Amino acid sequence: MTAVDARAGAEDVETEGSAWLDGVNPVTKIVLALLLSVPLLASIDVTSALVAIALQLLCIPLTGLGALTVLKRMLPILVFAPIAGVSMLLYAEPGGTVYWSFWYATISDDSIALAVAVCVRVLALALPTILLFGRTDPTELADALAQVAKLPSRFVLGVLAGTRTLGLFLDDWRSMGLARRARGVGDSGAIRRFFSMAFVLLVFAVRRGTKLAMAMEARGFGSGIPRTWSRPSRLHPRDLVALLGAAAIMALAIAAAVAAGTFRFVWS
Repeated sequence: MTAVDARAGAEDVETEGSAWLDGVNPVTKIVLALLLSVPLLASIDVTSALVAIALQLLCIPLTGLGALTVLKRMLPILVFAPIAGVSMLLYAEPGGTVYWSFWYATISDDSIALAVAVCVRVLALALPTILLFGRTDPTELADALAQVAKLPSRFVLGVLAGTRTLGLFLDDWRSMGLARRARGVGDSGAIRRFFSMAFVLLVFAVRRGTKLAMAMEARGFGSGIPRTWSRPSRLHPRDLVALLGAAAIMALAIAAAVAAGTFRFVWS
């Protein structure tokens, strides 16, 4: 009886070190990611994206992630975001002062502004996903998808099992690299070594996936009998607060763009 009461109390009280966002249902986080991203696609301007990024950065303490952790996870986006703006910089419709032109490529005031807006918008679209799912446990996400979103349990559990094996692939890759270096064949031919190791890893993945599928089938994961869940996943008032907060962020971002006169629909 004591164990049951302790478990029930643990569900209502946040553990030490938990963040406010940890109490939001994973399905709500998916909706939040869409709510914080889709409205930004309606316009290509710098103002709305910058305001959205600034407001989302202010919410970092609610996520439980450190600022340095967010920066490290955003680093690949920061590196590759300018690539998205290159095509706009060179091939957007010219306007204003033309600084350089060669064949179809033209750099002008309008193309520069559009390229900067696209780069900033890429960051604004990627940041919500990093903040929302940085501490989300895959098992909790699977529970929420099956119980709240009502997705088929067979599909959800299969994806969860596949997600859990990603760490094994990293270990296999590291072990193969060390084994090749121990045999003296891992210090030259980087490109050839990469493709040979990738092929071996593919073989490992097929074999492991086959064994995992047979094991799950033997344990009844593929049956059509309705499942029970050891950890219930439900929606709470905190989910509504999170949705209202995300809607407020998007409303302020778009309102700032309209007030600054930079808001323009993508098709205009």
